[in-house]
Amino acid sequence: MPAADTSCLVCPPTVQPHAWHGRLRRLVLALALGLTLALGGCATGKFTVDDGRKLDETLLRQIRAFGASERALRPAITRSSELRDADCDKQWELPFAVASSAAWSENERVAWVRALGVDERLTVVAASSVSPLAIGDRLATIEGKPADGDAEQALALLAAARDAGKPFAVATLAGRRTMVQPFEVCRGYARFAPPNTPRLQDYHWLLSLHPLEIVDAGLTEDEALWLVLWTQGLSEEGGARMKTYHYGSQIVGTLYNLVTLASGLKGAALAAEAAMKAAQSAATSAATDFLRRQLVEQARKLAADRVRGMLSDSAERASRAMVVSSMQQAANNRGWLGGVSRVAATVFDRADAWAFTRLPKLHANPLAGFSLHLKLAESGLASNALIFDGERLDALSKLATAQGLGEQVVGVLGGLKPVDLQAELASMPLASARAAFSYDDPVNTADNPFARGLVDAMLDMPVSGKGRP
Repeated sequence: MPAADTSCLVCPPTVQPHAWHGRLRRLVLALALGLTLALGGCATGKFTVDDGRKLDETLLRQIRAFGASERALRPAITRSSELRDADCDKQWELPFAVASSAAWSENERVAWVRALGVDERLTVVAASSVSPLAIGDRLATIEGKPADGDAEQALALLAAARDAGKPFAVATLAGRRTMVQPFEVCRGYARFAPPNTPRLQDYHWLLSLHPLEIVDAGLTEDEALWLVLWTQGLSEEGGARMKTYHYGSQIVGTLYNLVTLASGLKGAALAAEAAMKAAQSAATSAATDFLRRQLVEQARKLAADRVRGMLSDSAERASRAMVVSSMQQAANNRGWLGGVSRVAATVFDRADAWAFTRLPKLHANPLAGFSLHLKLAESGLASNALIFDGERLDALSKLATAQGLGEQVVGVLGGLKPVDLQAELASMPLASARAAFSYDDPVNTADNPFARGLVDAMLDMPVSGKGRP
């Protein structure tokens, strides 16, 4: 696994960017580095508090959902370390996750305080049972260096300490000192989208960003573990294919280091916003794909509304119709993914099998992927990679049946037989990732640096700043 490069903070760009690209990149990097620029009326040395002002309720919900995603994910990531799979590439992780409201607008910073108790300082928002830090702890020092000032620099320190793989000392603002032990897991960081772009999804061999809608399904511990193992399986099973598509041998982007620790810092969130705006405005294939995805999303909502309107139908029939509709939309979502995610979509079924075979090794329910699928399908949450389309459900159910779990699968799916669902889906136009993808498809990154996806763009985005070590 390429080591995360936290020292290259003054590397010059390797290519002369397009004028639009240059303006966009300077904006993103300036905001990602110049955190104090967005502090509004907060004076130096003071931190945001909740003054009771009226706030955007949608943003509050999304920040709370982000917090819930981190609290579900971090114990699952820690649990996955017990796998000790000798055959997978490894990376280092921490038993806790942190976030910061630095670089967000004044109202947004108040929202972070109200929703999660997070201000400009690095604040623990999730912790596993083995974590020496608790939710709400704020970091004062990391390896003796100040961590309560520049949040971006503090995260870089934390990334370096994590990736060294050795115990390191931290102190909290409450005066407690403790040692943190990083642990090894299979490669493939599992993270959720930032609160300002909750529907963002990006699948890469180093890192997958899942949309926040998955949290709305209510993850059990085993379902959260399924998500983590699935992400690791995607990296393991599809890494070579994704690297063939586009691979930079050196990771120079500090934004990548930040997003592997927390999406709460707005560096990644700003890049996500830029990626979505680029898709909306640039006359590229990425823009076309974005518009198509929006049409798919509108169709999904229309189908969901129609199902909910079936008042004369039985609840069982309406539920079945919702599941079939959601699975069809999941196929569309998979087929219209772009960039590196499009390559990843060709091996979603392999990631399913990889996670399925490893759940029992961690004493987890091997059918957790099926139960999460049903929750997502019944709720009409189909714009993510964790809900199965017909091809994936058929392949995974056959694997489960071969292990004597066929009847249990039907039970978990609420009596819906995978073979029957597949038959219904066969009569509908099905978007296949395999049919849609071609390595020869042109990808123009000159006008849109995000054409290959957010994560890939961050890997190619060196960070520079005055006075940085």
